[in-house]
Amino acid sequence: MDEIKGRILEKINNPEELKKVKLEELPVVCDDLRNFIIDVVSTNPGHFGASLGVVELTVALHYVYNTPHDLLVWDVGHQAYGHKILTGRRQTFITNRKYKGLSGFPKRTESEYDVFGVGHASTSISAALGMAVASKIKGEKDRKIVAVIGDGAMTGGMAFEALNNAGAGKSDILVILNDNNMAIDPSVGGFSQYLLNISKSHSYNRFKKDVWEGLGKLDGFGQKTRRFLQKNQHALKNIILKENNLFEAFDFRYFGPVDGHDIVYLTKVLKDLKDIPGPKLLHVITKKGKGFKQAEINQTKFHAPGLFDKVTGEIYSCDCPIDKAPKFQNVFGETLVELAEKNKKIVGITPAMPTGCSMNLMIEKMPDRAFDVGIAEQHAVTFSAGLATQGMVPFCNIYSTFMQRAYDQIIHDVALQKLHVVFCLDRGGLVGEDGPTHHGVFDISYMRLVPNMIISAPMDEIDLRNLMYTAQLDDIAQPFSIRYPRGCGIKPDWKKPFEKIEIGKGRVLSEGEDIAILTIGKSGIFAQRAVESLSGEGVSAAHYDMRFVKPLDEEILTQVFKKFKTIITVEDGTVKGGFGSAVLEFMAENGFSNQIKIMGIPDRFIEHGTPEDLYKECGIDAKGIKTSVLEILKKS
Repeated sequence: MDEIKGRILEKINNPEELKKVKLEELPVVCDDLRNFIIDVVSTNPGHFGASLGVVELTVALHYVYNTPHDLLVWDVGHQAYGHKILTGRRQTFITNRKYKGLSGFPKRTESEYDVFGVGHASTSISAALGMAVASKIKGEKDRKIVAVIGDGAMTGGMAFEALNNAGAGKSDILVILNDNNMAIDPSVGGFSQYLLNISKSHSYNRFKKDVWEGLGKLDGFGQKTRRFLQKNQHALKNIILKENNLFEAFDFRYFGPVDGHDIVYLTKVLKDLKDIPGPKLLHVITKKGKGFKQAEINQTKFHAPGLFDKVTGEIYSCDCPIDKAPKFQNVFGETLVELAEKNKKIVGITPAMPTGCSMNLMIEKMPDRAFDVGIAEQHAVTFSAGLATQGMVPFCNIYSTFMQRAYDQIIHDVALQKLHVVFCLDRGGLVGEDGPTHHGVFDISYMRLVPNMIISAPMDEIDLRNLMYTAQLDDIAQPFSIRYPRGCGIKPDWKKPFEKIEIGKGRVLSEGEDIAILTIGKSGIFAQRAVESLSGEGVSAAHYDMRFVKPLDEEILTQVFKKFKTIITVEDGTVKGGFGSAVLEFMAENGFSNQIKIMGIPDRFIEHGTPEDLYKECGIDAKGIKTSVLEILKKS
């Protein structure tokens, strides 16, 4: 076996070639696949631990099922690297998450094996159910539908809604619950504990193993009885386990838990399940980071570690340099703790992103006032609303792209009641290699539509700090949105005394005579660099950091429209309905007729790549802003 180790994977370019491998050689395929992922991701950063944890499951699924005719739906998709490698993308996997390269998530336009595009959690069961119903309507009796969902994603309401629908409809669907007790951070809540109780039920697992193996030794009688036992083991569970099975309450036939790293046994189980009709759930126990010691020990850190040494496991720091400004998320986390120490009404809420948004700092210091609610953005917002009705000041921190999932709750549960909830939208703008599912480019536009909402965006860390201070003051008493970017800021010396910022007031960063540049948020950094470069070419550009999209600083705008014939607005959000649109509305409402150019994210989905590449593509980096100014001035 050792002599073929390392040579099998290079001969597998699609699942059909995988099926030619002997069953006893599948462990070698898994070793090859795991080592390949380690080799590539250590030098080309991406999601790591999640894909290592499902290597055996991925191999087994493509070995047993007839993909892509049989449809395999991944949840979130950051665990699908092995899937990509086995489905014709091994040679190009080195381009994963790179500009113009492979996407870091399943993507329908990339491969026929990627049957559903994903990036947000808890969508797989709903999508798979839709496919199963469509298949039934079309009379495709031989097509199998499989959804793979993690235990963290099962905390999302959509997953339970889909289970309820699928069970009631008796749809022929297999849901595989990949249970590793981890999302990015450890899974939380009652459901996580429920799965832990199942997996540790020694009485049932010992009984199943003894009976299964014992019956298998009986000649002639064994195979038929083993199939009978597997098809009816849910009845045995109800007898042996004290608690009823949650999934069977949804009319799913529950199988498991099984060892997700025993490739031979897992393959046999999947083959048997293919013959069982109706809704089924296979509970698979895996270990995130399996096969790489450091990733098994430090699962949160190795979720997406950046560059690391594949031998020692040393992570090459991706933090901001000591002599430079910190990450915006760390400014948020430290400032929140500082404010909460002064204001006992402040509480923190995050949907399964404590480390990613730095809410973990408050959770560690004030565990009774900071809450990880699981991957449940809708609940996070309405939970915040409930807190606010009782005089608390919730800081609800959700990535911009994930806040989209709670839009109804923002409108009906918070804004309609004019509740004092502070929405901190991390990862505003183009986030880089995670691509279109994660870019936070719509929040300015969708928040602008909501009555009672204050919308702000700091250009730097000091502004973020002061906006957070302002938002928690008693005289605000309404919803307050603060959006800020991913990555490092620009001011190392950011811990200044708090200052209240007047709502709806911007600031003048540069005086000028030729043209006015109005910016919001991070785009102000690019614009300021462009202004400095333009001055070297004799162009006098005024720069205004508006700070607020709603309400707008009408005093500054009136001055600008009266003084400058030509105006440019720049934002790292969509140009449709965003900050620039707000300025156009002001112009129309007040009878001005200036020449305005709106710069921002164009009306299309932006793919993945480094933030630098993407801002350049959209023309809103410093060079792009400078070029636009020169072109406009030349025409006018």
